[in-house]
Amino acid sequence: MRGLGGGRDAALDGIRGLAALGVWLLHVGGNTGVIYRDGMFAWMTTRLGIAVPIFFLLSGLLLFRPWARAFTEGTRVPGTPRYLWRRLLRVFPAYWLVTALALWAWSSLDGFGWATWLLMLQNYTAQGQAPDGLYQMWTMPIELAFYLALPLIAWCLGVWARRGNRAVRLLGGIAVLPVISIATVVAAHVWDQPQMALWLPHHLIYFAAGMAMAVLSVWIKESRALDSLAPQLLVLAVLLYAMLSTELAGPRTLTLPSLSQSLWRMMLETAVAVLIVAPFALAPRADSLRHRVLGNPVSAYLGRISYSVFLWHAPVITLYYKVTDAEPFNGNFWPVATFTLIGTLLISAGSYHLVEENALRLSGLRRRVPAPPPEPPAREPSGAAR
Repeated sequence: MRGLGGGRDAALDGIRGLAALGVWLLHVGGNTGVIYRDGMFAWMTTRLGIAVPIFFLLSGLLLFRPWARAFTEGTRVPGTPRYLWRRLLRVFPAYWLVTALALWAWSSLDGFGWATWLLMLQNYTAQGQAPDGLYQMWTMPIELAFYLALPLIAWCLGVWARRGNRAVRLLGGIAVLPVISIATVVAAHVWDQPQMALWLPHHLIYFAAGMAMAVLSVWIKESRALDSLAPQLLVLAVLLYAMLSTELAGPRTLTLPSLSQSLWRMMLETAVAVLIVAPFALAPRADSLRHRVLGNPVSAYLGRISYSVFLWHAPVITLYYKVTDAEPFNGNFWPVATFTLIGTLLISAGSYHLVEENALRLSGLRRRVPAPPPEPPAREPSGAAR
C-alpha cells in the first residue's frame, strides 16, 4: 500500500494481510461448523467479518488521499479517466480468472448468470445462494461501486471545501456519508429490504472513516499524541471487538439482526477498524514496535498478495470438500485449515505474480516514482542557544 511519500507502507500492507487471513479463518470456521459452537472463542471467530470494514476503510484512506492532498495543498486533482482505468485493471483480471473457473467447475448458470457475475452485478439481481466457491464475492460490487462513485464524491467535497478552512470543511462534508449509512440501515428494516445491506450506501460509513483519515494524514501529517497512545488504542480495539462478539451486535447464524443490533454492529465495526488503522496511518513511525511487528517482510508480502488470498480462499475450501468428500459442519477444523491455508497461499502467490503484477504494470501502478530531492538542512533561528 502506498504511503504518504509514494512508497509502500509495509504496516498497512500487514494490516490488509491479516484481514485477508481473518476472512479465510471465518470461512473455515463456517464450513466446519466451529463458529456455531458455544463459547466466546466461537463468537469471536464469527466476528472476523470485521476484515471487510477494514478493507473498505483502507480503500477510502488510500484512494481518497490524492484528492485530500489536492484540495488542502492546492496540487493537481487526480484525472478521473486514468484513475478509473487503474482501478479496473487492479480488480478485474484476477477476479475474472477466479470467477470464471468457479462458474465453469461448479455452477449451471446460463449466459445471463455468467454476465452478472463477471460484471460484478450479483448484488443487484434476484439470486439465491451464491455459486460454490464464490460466497465471498458479495463485497466486490460494493468496492467497485465505491471506485466508480469516488470521483463524483471527491468533486462534491472539493466544491464544498473551496471556502474557509479546507481540511475542516472536507471533514464536515465527509461526515454526511455515515449519516447515509445509518439511514440505509433504518430504511432496510422499516421497509423489510435486507438486500440493501449489499449496496454501497450501507457501507459508506467505513469508506468515510478512511477518507477522513486521509484528510487528517495530509493535514496534520503525523500525530505525536496518537503515537504515544497507540498501545492503548490497540488494546481498546480488542476490547471493543470482544463487545462486537456478543449478541449486542446480532446473532451468529443467518438470522437477520434487529435494527438496534444492526446499528450497534455498524458502530462497533467502525470503531474497531478506526482504532486498528489510525495508529499506523496517522502515526507512521517505522521504528515503533507496532510497525516492526506488522511491517515485517512476511506480513508485508502477505498484504501484497491479500487480494488474491481473498479471491482464492473460498474456491480452495470448496475444492477441498469436493475432492475429499468431507462432510461440512462436522468440526474437522484443523485438517481443513491446514490444507486450505497452504493451498490458498501457494495459488495466491502465483496469481499475484502472474496476473496482478502484469495488470499493475499495464495500468502504470508499478512505475517507479522518482525520489524527491533532499531538503536543505533547516537553519537554526538567529539567537538560538548554543
